[in-house]
Amino acid sequence: MAEFDYIIIGAGSAGCVLSDNLSRGGRHRVLVLEAGGSDRRFWIRTPIGYGRTFADPEFNWNYQTQADSGIDGRSSFWPRGRVVGGSSSINALVYFRGLPSDFDDWHDQGATGWGWSGVLPYFERSERRVGADGSQHGQGPLFISDVQSQLHSTCRYFFQAAEQIGLPITPDMNGASPEGIGFYRLTTRCGQRWSAADAFLRPSLGRGNVKLETDAWVSRIRFEGRRAVGVDYLQGGQPRTAGAGCGIILSAGAVNSPQLLQLSGVGPGPTLSQFGIPVILDNAAVGGYLQDHLAITYSYRSTEGTLNDELHGAWGKLRAGVRYLLTRRGPLALSVNHAGGLVRAEPGAARAEFQLYYNPITYAAGEPDRRRINPDAFSGFMLSHQPSRPSSRGRIDIASPDFREPPAIAPNYLSTDKDRQDVLIGARLLKRLESTPAMRTFIAAAMSPALKDLDEAALLADFRARAGTVYHPVGTCRMGSDPATSVVDPSLKVHGIERLYVVDASVFPSITSANTHAPTLMVAQKASDLILAQGP
Repeated sequence: MAEFDYIIIGAGSAGCVLSDNLSRGGRHRVLVLEAGGSDRRFWIRTPIGYGRTFADPEFNWNYQTQADSGIDGRSSFWPRGRVVGGSSSINALVYFRGLPSDFDDWHDQGATGWGWSGVLPYFERSERRVGADGSQHGQGPLFISDVQSQLHSTCRYFFQAAEQIGLPITPDMNGASPEGIGFYRLTTRCGQRWSAADAFLRPSLGRGNVKLETDAWVSRIRFEGRRAVGVDYLQGGQPRTAGAGCGIILSAGAVNSPQLLQLSGVGPGPTLSQFGIPVILDNAAVGGYLQDHLAITYSYRSTEGTLNDELHGAWGKLRAGVRYLLTRRGPLALSVNHAGGLVRAEPGAARAEFQLYYNPITYAAGEPDRRRINPDAFSGFMLSHQPSRPSSRGRIDIASPDFREPPAIAPNYLSTDKDRQDVLIGARLLKRLESTPAMRTFIAAAMSPALKDLDEAALLADFRARAGTVYHPVGTCRMGSDPATSVVDPSLKVHGIERLYVVDASVFPSITSANTHAPTLMVAQKASDLILAQGP
């Protein structure tokens, strides 16, 4: 059995950060186990390539949720990265910390030390901001690019409309005034995706004390009593085992981390007993408290050309491809998310509770579950709203004792009155936007279903029928001080278990108001210090 100081399960966003920090100084031997393969692929490196990797089983777990009554009995497609870099290799590249109050909420929920003042330095540790003029601010390894000069000119209509209904404009969503409408910053460097693997893992691999094993699918964590001592994994069809003298860190994500804990005997006792798994620690919170963002998109034909005009058809794609290969610029160097932000949908709201998106493109007439970006043949754009603080809670539980079988994902969407009311509040906000003088100039026609034609009952019915996940699952190994309602303590050690940690988006006590990639990196930065401080 190979022996290491630390074993990190998952080379995703958090695992890459941990590999970098735990290996500094050369004191610790670190093993990183990744179930997927290499990220050295053209469509991963190309920013818009996530439209192709989005459902590619070579890079993606391709999860499906259970049928959910809250969304008309539909099953949701949940892409999760199964590749070096994890979901940072296949996501839409947006870097958005969220609001300071998100993290003060964490502190108030028992995550002591995780309030805004306690996490801000760990955001900054990662960040290297690249301005539109090429100037750099910050010394972190993660490049965060201001691509405003390349974004589509039709964004001006969205900004004008926002101002006309009194929404604030922010120059930087990750700056001193994060609330408001602005341009999304992207994790790109010189026109290419800059994933967590690029920023954190590859530098660590050059130190000689980090070993990365790909196609290494962990089947269970080994225990001696209630102390984690090693892992079993399958690689190339062969069973392997590795031991850890200081700690084992689960960074497999909000789906796989609770699944592996349960498979290893840590989780709700009745569920584990149902599948014949010996119970090491009975904790019903493992897999519970699942939260996710749901969004809905409305599509419009426009009076001015959009990305549809540039990318539709073989010739358009060819021109964009040649431009990208020669200059690393153009639509292929970007995300389809150009502008948006966190806003208060109603006067007097205590804080921003909705995220908006403006995308200068439509595809497949706005069908909600498209898994490939294929622009329509006419000029068009999309507006989306996402209620940012859902109160519905779901679960993830094993569906088999076989680690190769996917878990049962039950999001429990729209199960509270608050969440259903938020749907209507967000729709009213978009109605105000589309009725502004700016948008009336830009909209040639609203595509069906048209917002203006829907009353409140129809709006909720439409949301149930078409809304989709924004791919932000969190909370399934939530952090807190009470072992009855959480899985890890504020040092991210699993309650009741020695030398076992969980470090990824599953530990969020509550979902942050915007995209979850940036806060996941922050969690791993802070966790590194906490783990090293505890020693072996």
